Amino acid sequence: MALEWEWSSIWQLFATLVFLRTAYRDFLPPELHHFVGFLLRGLMARFNTDIKIIVDEYDGAGNNELYSAAQAYLGSHCLDDARVVRLSKRHDCPLPTASLPSYHTTHDYFQGIPLQWSSVVERASASSSPIRSSSLSSDHRYLELSFHSRHRDAVRSQYIPHVLAEAERIRLLARERRLYTNRYVAFGDDHRNPWSPAPFSHPSTFETLAIDPVLRDEIRDDLLRFVSRRNYYSRVGRAWKRGYLLYGPPGTGKTSLVAAIANLLEFDVYDLELTAVQSNTSLRRLLVCTNPKSVVVIEDVDCSLDLSDRKKKKKEKKKKKSKPDSETEEREMDPSEGGAGWGTSSVNLSGVLNFVDGLWSSCVGERLMIFTTNHPERLDLALLRPGRMDRKFHLSYCCPAAFRVLASNYLDIGDEHELMAEAEALLGEVDITPAEIAEVFMRCDGEGKGADAAMEKVIEEMRRRRRKAAASPPECGHGKLGMENGFLVRRDFRIRGDDDAHV
Repeated sequence: MALEWEWSSIWQLFATLVFLRTAYRDFLPPELHHFVGFLLRGLMARFNTDIKIIVDEYDGAGNNELYSAAQAYLGSHCLDDARVVRLSKRHDCPLPTASLPSYHTTHDYFQGIPLQWSSVVERASASSSPIRSSSLSSDHRYLELSFHSRHRDAVRSQYIPHVLAEAERIRLLARERRLYTNRYVAFGDDHRNPWSPAPFSHPSTFETLAIDPVLRDEIRDDLLRFVSRRNYYSRVGRAWKRGYLLYGPPGTGKTSLVAAIANLLEFDVYDLELTAVQSNTSLRRLLVCTNPKSVVVIEDVDCSLDLSDRKKKKKEKKKKKSKPDSETEEREMDPSEGGAGWGTSSVNLSGVLNFVDGLWSSCVGERLMIFTTNHPERLDLALLRPGRMDRKFHLSYCCPAAFRVLASNYLDIGDEHELMAEAEALLGEVDITPAEIAEVFMRCDGEGKGADAAMEKVIEEMRRRRRKAAASPPECGHGKLGMENGFLVRRDFRIRGDDDAHV
């Protein structure tokens, strides 16, 4: 009897629910339907303490950046112990990347907050896509982030920005770095990217640089301080950029230093050829088309355009007035003087100054600008002031410390070699560049005893130069570049040094 009573009670309850449902749908007006639904959802929300954030793969404008950032973040932080991981590799990435597969869940912890990520796929129905109902492009993919409601503010204000920042860092480390050069852009061809890329794989590092160790450590410390001070630059109202001038004789390692800087900071390199730029407007467009975390390099800037001192130009113009017209016209057509015959580019000093430190220079982001030259005295002082060239580094002839680095790199020998002391003594008497020493070392590779033969040939070359210097009288007005009382001095020019340069 008890069993019969229970089954009868269940059927009565079921009949009552069906009646109430029918009465709710057929007799109550639609306005009350929304009100009752609202009350029920509020009642259920009081018992459900979890909050879910939906991150769709696509938004209204295309790909959702947060979706790809979350997948990159999960692949690096949350999938180490996962039983199923999706791997993929792009052509511009040296290593494969992991992501959360569909229909799987993983967990994360941020500042003690437990979070759950789930990858969800909603298959499209045949009615919504009758032609390609099984196509993956019609599926709705999204990530679902679940957490307790009391952590709502921390997740939105701290965790989501943390995921975006970490994803950006992961992409930079995983990407294949590029070397860009500017291409010739004809009139009306503005839709094309003005930069032509190639893989950047230069092996130079700060450990292999043959420069003074004190200078090397100074440059490295300045670079690391620069990349870590984004908030400082924003607080003081300065664009997050830094300018370097590398000057010195040919073969002293300026290009190798640029490559070592790019490898240290994991930056792309933009090699700007000024003679291929048509106008100041094109120069600004080149700047806008660069990416953040990049090194913009202009090598031998004094040979590209006429960026010489404007004061000297005024003096030369006064002298021209006193000369015959034919001689004046001949001088104006001389490319070495930066006259009308200087190529087809209309870029001038004003355009370069605005490129380095104008309003448009702050539109890209974290960036380093490096100019190299063998003759800094030819450059206008406005280009060399702090804010444009923040630091000026003189790369001179080979010193004993740089020679030991070269001997270690090319010959695998150290200070204990019997000829090292004599070679270092000769370096104080002759001028020889690291590139010249490296060439001698490379020619001796595999000859005789190898390292001993190379050291003997370098010493013999330095002895020959010493004899030649002793036989030739010194030329008046010539000498090495150097610093004197905080100024770069050579012959009759004077450029502010970097004693008062700051980050």
